[in-house]
Amino acid sequence: MSTVSPELRAAALVSKAWPYEEARKLLKRYPQIAEGGAPEKGHVLFETGYGPSGLPHIGTFNEVLRTTMVRRAFESLCDVPTRLIAFSDDMDGLRKVPDNVPNQDMLREHLGKPLTRVPDPFEKYESFAHHNNTRLREFLDQFGFEYEFASSTDYYTGGRFDDALKKVLRHYRGIMDVMLPTLRAERQATYSPVLPISPKSGIVLQVPVEVVDAEAGLIAFEDEGERIVQSVLGGKAKLQWKVDWAMRWVALDVDYEMAGKDLIDSVTQSGKIARVLGGRPPEGFNYEMFLDEKGEKISKSKGNGLSLEQWLTYGPEESIAFYAYREPKKAKQLHLGVIPRAIDEYWQFRGNYAGQAVEQRLGNPVHHIHNGQPPAETLPVTFGLLLNLVGVMGEATKEQVWGYLTNYVPDANPETYPALDRLIGYALAYARDFVAPTLRKRAPVGVEIEALQRLDAELAALPADATAEAIQDQVYEIGKTGGFENLRDWFKALYETLLGSEQGPRMGSFIALYGIANSRKLIAEALAKVEG
Repeated sequence: MSTVSPELRAAALVSKAWPYEEARKLLKRYPQIAEGGAPEKGHVLFETGYGPSGLPHIGTFNEVLRTTMVRRAFESLCDVPTRLIAFSDDMDGLRKVPDNVPNQDMLREHLGKPLTRVPDPFEKYESFAHHNNTRLREFLDQFGFEYEFASSTDYYTGGRFDDALKKVLRHYRGIMDVMLPTLRAERQATYSPVLPISPKSGIVLQVPVEVVDAEAGLIAFEDEGERIVQSVLGGKAKLQWKVDWAMRWVALDVDYEMAGKDLIDSVTQSGKIARVLGGRPPEGFNYEMFLDEKGEKISKSKGNGLSLEQWLTYGPEESIAFYAYREPKKAKQLHLGVIPRAIDEYWQFRGNYAGQAVEQRLGNPVHHIHNGQPPAETLPVTFGLLLNLVGVMGEATKEQVWGYLTNYVPDANPETYPALDRLIGYALAYARDFVAPTLRKRAPVGVEIEALQRLDAELAALPADATAEAIQDQVYEIGKTGGFENLRDWFKALYETLLGSEQGPRMGSFIALYGIANSRKLIAEALAKVEG
């Protein structure tokens, strides 16, 4: 029995939120669902792929997260069961030695071999693939993803792909007709959809192949000058990856898989091959790749990207989930500077959720981040304001920050606001590493001097527990009558002289949080810099 309300289901059927738009593709894929039916296999299958030649990274997280969002959206549209397979391509040959692993000389001796036959350079597991597969599962489990892990090696050697492999041999010429026009002339001469595993060296061979007996699964190829007749079954061969992708879609009857924009051509070719094999490619879309702060494509070799571990040092999991949710088909910069805004925007959307109608909730990112059940806790201050506070405090502890927060929030304590307690830790780390080194307080000049003097006098006349609104009114009035061309110049002067930054918070809120007495000290320090 569905737990989704009729109101939510009706809204989901027309929602423009991208997970629902993607989920409705699956309703069109299986028209029988509208009549209460289901696919013949009894469920809808989602898949994500992973190459275990390296450790899992932020791209892995994004793909599984976004796929899970589509999966949950589909589950709110109907009662058909779903599955998600996280597929590891661990039969791939080791093409190059990663820079971030030990025992690199040992790995070089095993170049070309399937990753499950390459020793673990960390000397913890039976192979390099087993090591990285374990890391992948730990990685996915850390975020609570619901998935089934699948190993390419297990599927090939266990016979799960045997029927599909015979089908590939039967349609060998049709697959070649799809692939050859996409290849350069020299590549066409040696290309084969099937990659035999050498019985001599154990390497995944890139050699021309002759189909000897498709029904028996036999092929012939040359290995070190000798003609070899060998089965493709039982793990003795694997497929070129575009063909492998298509074969997997058909063998497993995959219904949905998304991929990066850099794989658009691959998705097209694999889709054609899937049809040659008598199947149909899955639904899905191509998401945009992340860029660095200069707008350049992120490259592992350049090291210009941002790792998931780095993000989670300075922001909580829901902030990266929020960033991943927003506009997946638009190129976005991924660097440490986007974290504070992502945190504050996440909390802004979360604060709006409770008061929204169901249609608005379905378009709210937090609905998809928390599967329709965002926590009720609210945030009394923004992350940006926390950064400004710890920036002027310098070296500080959580306890000291909580001491200032009591000026602003009467019941401020870690027990009442556990999420805020976590954010204080992130703010301290971010301010220490990235804000403090950039702070440069300048001396006030011109009309700024008298304006700061007026602000000091107005603050002195206010009670110590004056509200942020009352303080902001005074700040605003001084800006309007203090001889500035516009208010922006006044606020910029406050940020640069008192905080040492070009940008800053709503000053009424900051002064209430930092305290009137402490804020007056900042003003005195700024005025003391004025010459004469």
